[in-house]
Amino acid sequence: MTTQTLHFPTARHLSQLYCGRPENLALVEQRLGAGVTAREEWLKLEGDEAAVARAASFFTFLDEGRSQGLALRQPEFTKLLDGFANGDESTLRRLFAEPLVIATNRRSIVPKTIGQKLYLQAIQANPIVFGIGPAGTGKTYLAMASAISALLKNQVQKIVLARPAVEAGESLGFLPGDLREKILPYLRPLYDAMHDMLDREDVAKLMERGAIEIAPLAYMRGRTLSNCFAILDEAQNTTPEQMMMFLTRLGDESRMVINGDITQTDLPRSKQSGLAQAPRVLAGIRGIEFHHFTASDVVRHPLVQRIIEAYERQQATGP
Repeated sequence: MTTQTLHFPTARHLSQLYCGRPENLALVEQRLGAGVTAREEWLKLEGDEAAVARAASFFTFLDEGRSQGLALRQPEFTKLLDGFANGDESTLRRLFAEPLVIATNRRSIVPKTIGQKLYLQAIQANPIVFGIGPAGTGKTYLAMASAISALLKNQVQKIVLARPAVEAGESLGFLPGDLREKILPYLRPLYDAMHDMLDREDVAKLMERGAIEIAPLAYMRGRTLSNCFAILDEAQNTTPEQMMMFLTRLGDESRMVINGDITQTDLPRSKQSGLAQAPRVLAGIRGIEFHHFTASDVVRHPLVQRIIEAYERQQATGP
């Protein structure tokens, strides 16, 4: 029989590691085989030597993730515990081997979920990354952070923001204002993220000299995007033809991030979504990675996660 006690700065700090749910301590006992007792700011582990070592490693790992900005919630806790129980500790530890921080002028952004960290790692490692998943998972925000960071580090010369204007039928001429004013409502999420990371004066200067460009998807045909970080948002509203057109704009020293939620398409029922088709057509091509977010990656109000899960259950069971 082996006993080990882990100490933490405060009781709240310790409670956050198991999401404040005593039943999670019982779950650790069940999955890892060590008795677990939590009191104030310490955690007591009892059992055979191997089980205690495994449980201690698990809680130490959770604390490392917390120190890197991971917002530990029930889905994350369960996922990580399953990984440790299944012998995937070394794989999980590589995930936190190095902190991942995206620096911008106004703030530094760290991933809040494992899914977000894997997404950012994919962006750093691949020329083309698809972020597919529900609203509130940070797809747009993290893509913009990556683009701004690359621009500030002179890794690219410009950022191009695109989004299909499906609601206006891609025909923007009847809308009031110049091109920027016509497309602005469709790019509002990208603008909001951008202004969260850069001063408004800096945004204005970058746009004036063409370092940040907004472009309706329909206006990109025939272009080559070189030394560029291009973001296509709301990509579920592209047709397969539009998706192919956008992807083939990729030029030298460029990156692309394509984001969307295939459950939220505004296309007519008769038209297939280019985002839904892309994983089937492009699977296995080196340099293209598909990252799928789930409801556990939602970082908005906790109710958003429950709403998404409820709709997913409804879709799985049918009307």
